[in-house]
Amino acid sequence: MRYLTLTFLLAAVTGILQAQTEFPKAAGVAPAAGYSHVVVTSPGKLVFLAGQIANNASGQLVGKDDIKAQTEQVFENIKANLAAAGATFQDVVKLNWYIRDLKPEYLPVVREVRDRYVNKEHPPASTLVGVSALFREGYMLEVEAVASIPAGKGAK
Repeated sequence: MRYLTLTFLLAAVTGILQAQTEFPKAAGVAPAAGYSHVVVTSPGKLVFLAGQIANNASGQLVGKDDIKAQTEQVFENIKANLAAAGATFQDVVKLNWYIRDLKPEYLPVVREVRDRYVNKEHPPASTLVGVSALFREGYMLEVEAVASIPAGKGAK
């Protein structure tokens, strides 16, 4: 009997300690297109990535005046930084986008690239803001990311 009780308690504690990410749907809020309005996560480690730009490993701009090429490079940079922290895109819970001189025709392009990386069934919460300028001429977007690494996932 003690063995059974101990096993049950151990299983319960293990379940509690695992990261739990939920995607609640709020009543009275229109469904989101390609992102989640709300992401709730606990416990684990949070990873905050600074805004990523379209620089390659040598620090050179990739895709001058090409929103698709820049978005692809940005997402590759996010992927590399997540890996350095022991995370993947499956762990991303929030994206903040800043797009210079945002045009409606940019949206399907950036969404297509984003959808190759994020969990489309449970996409991260997301904010996209059109801005008049970024830190340097030629850069069309900057994307920040927040990830939640489940407890015990071998994070660095």
